[in-house]
Amino acid sequence: MTKIKWIVILANLVLLLVYFNYSVARKEALLKDGQLVLLPLAPVDPRSLMQGDYMALRYELSTGLNSDTIPKRGYCVVRLDENGVARRVRFQKAPLPLDSGEHLIGYTAPDNWNINIGAESFFFQEGQAEKYDSAKYGGLKIDENGNSLLVGLYNEQRKKIE
Repeated sequence: MTKIKWIVILANLVLLLVYFNYSVARKEALLKDGQLVLLPLAPVDPRSLMQGDYMALRYELSTGLNSDTIPKRGYCVVRLDENGVARRVRFQKAPLPLDSGEHLIGYTAPDNWNINIGAESFFFQEGQAEKYDSAKYGGLKIDENGNSLLVGLYNEQRKKIE
């Protein structure tokens, strides 16, 4: 019995490591091949004493929502302007239909006022808060499936703040 128990434990460990490595590889591929999209930021309280220096992010695409008409989970369809800044077109439950020039960003709607795209916090080194006060855009890499990954904050000239 103990031999079977160890085999099951080892198999679970191997499965966990395979899943973890697959997840990391997907994020790395998104960083490398994803399209950079700039989302305009909406004002929000920038600090938390309990978590250290970080900026809570809220995007303009989640403002002015009537969440009675949008699905609790789905895709925000955006169109990019000539500067790579995303503007909300519509919300939809499924990834299709999608017109030419439109891109998907997956979201969940936890309440009637906001949507979460999975990039609602930006952590930075202690004492660097002033540098990020000028942030006007959140830079996300997105793929064709609506997955997104926050890669940095950008100023009004659409330059990455470093």
